[in-house]
Amino acid sequence: MGGGGKIPYPKHVWSPAGGWYGQPKNWKTNTAVAFAVIIGVMGGAWKLSAEREHRYRMPEEGEFFPSRHWSRQIREYEAKKKAGLEAVIR
Repeated sequence: MGGGGKIPYPKHVWSPAGGWYGQPKNWKTNTAVAFAVIIGVMGGAWKLSAEREHRYRMPEEGEFFPSRHWSRQIREYEAKKKAGLEAVIR
């Protein structure tokens, strides 16, 4: 009830992926480090993009606009708008 043992293969074959039945002992650590580097680069790119984002037209009230949560310009605009409305109400 099994596929049998591993088939014989040439030991002199080399490949970047490890060849036949390649399973390095530290693959979990290597994968974690690779994901950490990718997340770090993505986070840096996201932060730089959010800092340099500039809007010529602000989103309408109630309009779905995901970057309103991280765009400094839109947050400042909405805070001024809210402060202006509170001043008018008082």
